[in-house]
Formats: sequence, C-alpha cells, structure tokens
Amino acid sequence: MSDKPARSAADKAEALAEKARKKSTMRQPPNDDPQGDLFIPWVCDAATKDDHSLMDVSPGRLSKNDPHKEGSKLRYELSDGFIEIAAGAYGMASIWDYDLVLMAMSQLAEAANQWRAGKAEKPSRTLSPLVSEILKFCRRDDGIRQYQEIEAALKRLVGTTVLIKRNVPTKKGRLIEMTEGQPLINSFKMAALSDKGRIIKVEMEIGKWIYEQIVEEEKPGILTVNPDYFLITGGIGRFIYRLARRTANKGTSEYSFKTLFERSGSTGDQKNFNRYLRQLIEANDLPDYSLSERKGVDGPVLVMTYRAKTALERDEDE
Repeated sequence: MSDKPARSAADKAEALAEKARKKSTMRQPPNDDPQGDLFIPWVCDAATKDDHSLMDVSPGRLSKNDPHKEGSKLRYELSDGFIEIAAGAYGMASIWDYDLVLMAMSQLAEAANQWRAGKAEKPSRTLSPLVSEILKFCRRDDGIRQYQEIEAALKRLVGTTVLIKRNVPTKKGRLIEMTEGQPLINSFKMAALSDKGRIIKVEMEIGKWIYEQIVEEEKPGILTVNPDYFLITGGIGRFIYRLARRTANKGTSEYSFKTLFERSGSTGDQKNFNRYLRQLIEANDLPDYSLSERKGVDGPVLVMTYRAKTALERDEDE
C-alpha cells in the first residue's frame, strides 16, 4: 500500500509549521474584504495599477511616524537621470498615502479601457469615489481612524511634488533630456457629514502626467499589481515588491543591498536596512516573488524571483 498520501499530508503540515515559525510581513485582510464584491465593480474589479516611472524608487517616505517637514526632499540617482520628491506644508506623502494614487490610477485605467472599447466617454482627470470604496479597494478596515487618515493623506499628497529627469531615446537614436515635475495629485475636495465631521466622499484631480500615461499614451506606462500588495505591513517590504514587479516581472532581478538602501529613501542606516531585508527574506511571504540573498563583489545582493505556484498550493487546490 502506497504511503504517498501520508507523506503529502506530512509535507503540508511541515510547510505550514515552518511558515508559522517565521514572522510574517503581511497583515490579515479585513473581515469585509472586497475581493469578489459585486456591488462596487468599478473600483474592486479594476486591476491595481502602478506607474513605471515611480516603481524604481519609493514614491514617498517609508515611515508612518516621520512626516518629513516642508521642504525636505528625497533624491534618487538613476542610470538615466534622477527622481526627486519634495514635501509640502503638511509633510511628505508616505508609501501608504500613495495607496490613494494607486486606487485613482486603477479606476482611471478601467475607465480608459471602456473608452477605447467604445463603451464609455473619455474619462476626465477628476475622480469622485466614496471614502468607503477607497478603504475597500485598499483593503483597510472601515473605522473612524481610517477616515481621518484618508483626510491627512490627501493633504500630504496634494503638497508632495515629484520631479523626474530622464534621458529618452528618439527614433533616430539621439537622447533627449526630459524633465517633468508635478504634485502626486493636483487638487482634492471632501464632503463630510456636518454633524459628525466624518468624510463620506472625495473628489481628486489626478496629475496631468499620470493621466497622459494612462489615457493618452498608445501603450500606457502602467503595470498590474497584486491586490495583496495592500496587506504588506512594512514600507521597505512595499518598496521591494514594487521594484520586483517592475524589474523581475515573471523572471528574476538582482540588486545589491547598498543600491536598495539608496533607492528606498529610508531615513535609517544601512545596517538596520540590511537587517530588515533579511527579515523579509526569512519570512519570504511577499506576493508573487521569492526573495533570497547571495554574496556580491560589493556586498550582499538581494535576488527577487517570480514565484511559480508551489506544490503546497497545488495540493490545496486539489
């Protein structure tokens, strides 16, 4: 009699036990998680998108507790130029504030697809989602604190500006230096219940540069992002996932720990950054990508590899 089923069950139990031993970098989704929710298909059924230009770096600060005072900047040197992010009067937007931009991009991308298919009018730059829909799309709990955080995020987003300078090749092979600078969102309005002060609806005008990439470009410069991205708890983990999605796609990409530290915008030191990277590698539970470390000429290197479906997941499906 074959003991294959017994071995399979034992392997599965060991895999689950091993996962439990490692500290997860992902939070649990809220109880009313919107996945499959048919009542708001215009938001929740739209694939999460992100802009190529800002996926090479963190689009804002990685810390929730350090707002970066007005005038403070993050500058990222790239092989073909640089990206500079500057804080406004309410501080610099964080990588969590950027969730609202992802939601806007995703809604805009879905509307643009409908327009190209001849099923709708050309979308405008102004989006008007309910706050409850934003929270569901970003997979956050529906609580009063979350509503307050949305208001604070909008104030930081409208004041945070992004300057991008890159060398772009022409059809004739020449390089043209292109520079553009705009806020993450141009403006916003909020509607609130006057007796409770709880905002219920937001109107956002998305940046012209983002709108043009999604709607006007023949090949929009956006990528689909796994919805589990919103469940990543740490700012560095979110930065690593975005970079892996941009550079590894369905293959592998590698970066030295030193380069990752420089591109992350982290305000800590290299030693603490390396420690957190190794925690990510140990947990190895980011969406889509497996992380490992190897020795490099100039120090440790992070290897990000697209994760095929595991044997454990296949067993669970069966």
